[in-house]
Amino acid sequence: MQLLDRVRQTIREHDLARADTRVVVALSGGSDSVALAHLLLELDAGKQLQVAGLAHFNHQLRANADRDEQFCGRVAESIRRPLLVDRADVGAIARRDRRSIESAAREARPQFLERARLHFAADVVALGHTLDDQAETFLLRLLRGAGARGLASMHPRRAALVRPLLDCRRTDLRTYLMERGIAFVHDESNDDVGVPRNRVRAELLPFLKERINPSVVDVLAHEASLAREEWRWMEAQSAAVEEQLCRHEANVCRIDAAALNILPIALARLVLRRAMTEKAGGRSISFAHVEEALRFSRAGGPPVDLPGQRLQRNGPDVVLTGRPAGVVGRSTEQLTSPSNFFRYPLSIPGEVRIDETGGLLSAEVAPSAPAFGAAAEMLPEDLAGGAARMHVAIVQFDRVPGPIAVRNRRPGDRFRPLGLGGGKKLQDFFVDRKVAREGRDRVPLVVDESDRIIWVAGHGIDERFRVMDPAQAVVVLRLRQV
Repeated sequence: MQLLDRVRQTIREHDLARADTRVVVALSGGSDSVALAHLLLELDAGKQLQVAGLAHFNHQLRANADRDEQFCGRVAESIRRPLLVDRADVGAIARRDRRSIESAAREARPQFLERARLHFAADVVALGHTLDDQAETFLLRLLRGAGARGLASMHPRRAALVRPLLDCRRTDLRTYLMERGIAFVHDESNDDVGVPRNRVRAELLPFLKERINPSVVDVLAHEASLAREEWRWMEAQSAAVEEQLCRHEANVCRIDAAALNILPIALARLVLRRAMTEKAGGRSISFAHVEEALRFSRAGGPPVDLPGQRLQRNGPDVVLTGRPAGVVGRSTEQLTSPSNFFRYPLSIPGEVRIDETGGLLSAEVAPSAPAFGAAAEMLPEDLAGGAARMHVAIVQFDRVPGPIAVRNRRPGDRFRPLGLGGGKKLQDFFVDRKVAREGRDRVPLVVDESDRIIWVAGHGIDERFRVMDPAQAVVVLRLRQV
């Protein structure tokens, strides 16, 4: 099958794009992404999709990063498509936040790609991952002990991200480029075999191909496809069973222990993971945590503290309560009981009444910060001061990826106040701001779909959501008493 036909088949099979789908191509300058741009342009010419533009993110991690950025500019000129470029010192961000470069990059690049999608008014962003990338990912996750979810590896579509080359070999893409005299750049960081993926690519896969199976890449990629379909089925089954076994009441989840314990163990684990993840407040739930909960459901015992929640037995039920026990912050202050917690979904645009505080919190979209009018001068540095005292906050629209909610504080809450250069416990923030102890549980917090704090209403926004470009769309949050 010709390369273009293979791409067309992948797009059709997984419904990645249609004739009216506007696509942004993520362009690194490497062979895979350059081939992706040209292949999609051929499909554009055939009116099978629309290439709206290209997007390049400069991580500033390599000596040749600026060279690659300039090369992508030339690619855009040659194919007559607009290019959106952004850059961030990912290394500095990783050092500031005390995390790995890989983790910082995983957060920065998807955020940029979503900004690019909105910038071009596009439907999806196309990534250049190949069949070889899929095989490498499967091997890496297998060696790390991943289950079915991890072995599913990369999905053809994940929300607005699509992978049209997932059934294409890297060598075929390079042949396609060379036959047409199309240039690309080489990322020298791929030569560092100290990086696990590079070692799998340069050493392990060639060994397996030579000594075990010449078709090992295809076999591993097919295994990933099988794992992906199995995982989808298991997810659907666990969702249906969870609906039957779990009773959600405010911040509490009650699970029928007897019914849970007669399930096949794989299904019981998934049901527990779903329930625990919902109560974890964005914290990670590991295999060990799920195993501890499964053991508890069978043998009982004293209450167990797990990420973001407490596990205990109440009659025939295993009960998950969305708060850990213990002390928070620098003092011995205890938070209110779970019965006093509140959480309300908030639409954009929309408003919600907070019965516990007598407040009304609203969210609206403005095409840009200046369009908001009088509050335009409060960007971005004044948002922790003047805007907060006015009970108004302005955050960049494309940094709020999904549904938001309004709640009060939970044990372990952290956020990144503007200008601090790092994270801070919310409890410590309240102490520093001299917020009265008896009023801290009444301060509304606007949070995103991952339960990250966007705005401590009346006090300050999180650095991650600040307005970077006042000309782009913003969300205006406003708190008032009623």
